[in-house]
Amino acid sequence: MNGIRASVLDLSPIYQDVDPHAALQQSVLLAQTAESLGYTRYWVSEHHDMPQFASSTPEVLLAHIGAKTSHIRIGSGAVLLPNYRPYKVGEAFALLATLYPGRIDLGIGRAPGGSAHASLAISGNFLAQVGMMRELVGDLSAILWNEYTVEGQQVIARPIPPVPAQLWMLGTNRKSAELAAQNGTGYVFGHFMSDQPGDEAILYYREQFRASRHHEKPQVIIAVSVYCAASREEASKLISEREAGSRSRKMMIGTPEQLTPVLQELVTKFHADELMIITDIPDYQKRLDSYIRLAKAVFSLEASM
Repeated sequence: MNGIRASVLDLSPIYQDVDPHAALQQSVLLAQTAESLGYTRYWVSEHHDMPQFASSTPEVLLAHIGAKTSHIRIGSGAVLLPNYRPYKVGEAFALLATLYPGRIDLGIGRAPGGSAHASLAISGNFLAQVGMMRELVGDLSAILWNEYTVEGQQVIARPIPPVPAQLWMLGTNRKSAELAAQNGTGYVFGHFMSDQPGDEAILYYREQFRASRHHEKPQVIIAVSVYCAASREEASKLISEREAGSRSRKMMIGTPEQLTPVLQELVTKFHADELMIITDIPDYQKRLDSYIRLAKAVFSLEASM
């Protein structure tokens, strides 16, 4: 069996008494550390008018992260497609894929990423755009492969990269799984933020998947919330501090030895090809240390497919 792949999802958090510049420098350090440890990808999120997050524009931050790293795949987790015209998203990621050939992932989602007023400021009628998600994803898929037309005229997102950005759909339910399957994208199930178990959505995606130039076969990533502690005592303390809230309840906490069987069970249950780790704790050094320790646990796991 081959070992499981693991990646990093960074919300670019702004912790208390830290300015946004320093928070973004921590994102750079996390990406560099992930690359040195052997993580497959580093993705950044999109949030709007939320004071606790610094990443409002993933493509801008990714341009900087790409220049500070050398080979780790970098991408969005996710560009919230209803906020934008697909052609503009295609242009941004065509440029990134030209700057960093073979390294760019375009993860897309359908959440607003902020308040109702922030959504109005960005895109106007967000709900109407969500209702057009099927068309938006189809257009974006065509744009990435230079197959998009307007009134019968081909329109290309330039510059044309040597390798197009790899397309992924992020979601927490069957709707997102259906979009991923129909368009032949990879599928990332947001385990850490979902009240659904995920089994049905992932099974539907695998069974209904249509091969495409994005992916020849279904590819499933499970995004999980994990904190890898140095000791049982430290893990127990964190549990007591964070026991409130649904996201806190879904966080997996423990030493590398404790987490290895838990994560292996998750990989096996979902037939996951990859784990994407988010560590949401208000301490940059502990967050970094967690990814370092976790590498020992995760990379010893066996792939399920």
